Amino acid sequence: MYDRAANRGVTVEYVSFTDLRTAAFCPRQCYYRQTRRNDGEYDPTPPPEVTAVRGLEPRYEELIAADDDVLEAEPIELSPIAYRDRLAATRDRLASAGHWERLRDPDVRDAFVTGRDCRGIVHKVLADPLEPVLVSAGRPPERGVWHPQSVHAVAAAKALAWERETAVDRAWIEYPAYGEIRSLELTTRRKAGYRRMLRTVRELDGPPPRIDDEAKCRTCEFADECGVRTRSLRSLLGL
Repeated sequence: MYDRAANRGVTVEYVSFTDLRTAAFCPRQCYYRQTRRNDGEYDPTPPPEVTAVRGLEPRYEELIAADDDVLEAEPIELSPIAYRDRLAATRDRLASAGHWERLRDPDVRDAFVTGRDCRGIVHKVLADPLEPVLVSAGRPPERGVWHPQSVHAVAAAKALAWERETAVDRAWIEYPAYGEIRSLELTTRRKAGYRRMLRTVRELDGPPPRIDDEAKCRTCEFADECGVRTRSLRSLLGL
């Protein structure tokens, strides 16, 4: 299953987890990030607000017991009462399934892993069974995980499986600002989505077509460079 001999003597151009996730969000955004990175103009360091949210993850038990005034000073996206209740419910749900302690005490933190095709940072690596955990600074969807995060999680799982020569069937995504933790199985559909994004990134040799997604374009750091026009609420309403 993990035939490393087949890759001997072959130069592999690894795709980063970040590029895969970005391409799943918008291939054109991925292209502009690659261009800036190649020109030495792109800083991949996470912004301070992302680092602050990820810093909540090791402190879950402390946060569950924290007073309102303490939580109000933290980078959470819910009211203190709602956050405590959500995080406590998450803990109880995962503890009853035997996962809470292993998520709190992972085998490795911030591991750089390299697979057959891609590589990047896995925020936590769980043992018995081997599973990657990604920590998101964003908001979870109503159910499941966002598509770009699904692609990222499959990439991390496949790289970890390749490096450890052990099958990986599940990944986890944590949303510390919302007190939520989700798991996802590596289904055939998810793996197919990962392979599509891998091909997309490897075939980028010019800007792909613009996407038709007002919400994505409005918040994109490359909107001006891309040339996409976003419409105001007044124009959308014909005012």
